[in-house]
Amino acid sequence: MVKQFETVRALDGVDLDVASGEAVALMGASGSGKSTLLHLLGGLDAPSSGTIEVGGLNLEKLSDVELSRFRRERLGFVFQFFHLLPTLSVLENTMLQGRLAGMEEDALRVRADELLDRVGLRSRGNEKPDVLSGGQRQRVALARALVTRPVLLLADEPTGNLDSASSADVLKLLSELVRENNTTLVMATHSNEAAEIAGRVVRLKDGKIETRS
Repeated sequence: MVKQFETVRALDGVDLDVASGEAVALMGASGSGKSTLLHLLGGLDAPSSGTIEVGGLNLEKLSDVELSRFRRERLGFVFQFFHLLPTLSVLENTMLQGRLAGMEEDALRVRADELLDRVGLRSRGNEKPDVLSGGQRQRVALARALVTRPVLLLADEPTGNLDSASSADVLKLLSELVRENNTTLVMATHSNEAAEIAGRVVRLKDGKIETRS
């Protein structure tokens, strides 16, 4: 017996322009295509058709080496579950992206210290992530994502694992830091509170854009 498989389109005909320095929130039910769109924008997945351009770079035309360089140098990513390395200190975690991008060590240390100070955790730089609260870990993850001054910051449910007080704190910092660094933000979220920091909300349903506001 031959099984018939139905083709599932994770995204279908999505056409989205995001201006430099703009903050956009992607909303929709689970399975609507939010995370898939973030992965495509970050060069983590390749589309079956269409074009993805970030900062003048056509991602489909980049080699694997060029894509890796793009992700290291021009992209920041904030995840729901932080993804800090438990064996590294707070400072080392913050510096990690910059080291992968080949930043000069002294300049990187200054930049990391500035960001940790900005998120209120410079005094915790020598500690390991496991002694921090969830909100503090997400603030470290935010500092790490911005250490290379990326042109694009992708955030996948950045407050989905936090309590309401920590969520409000992280959202305030996220809004302030992307504005101060003139970083473009695309954030996938279920949270209306998170969406409020964006200048535009795009709602997805079944892989298609349902509404834009």
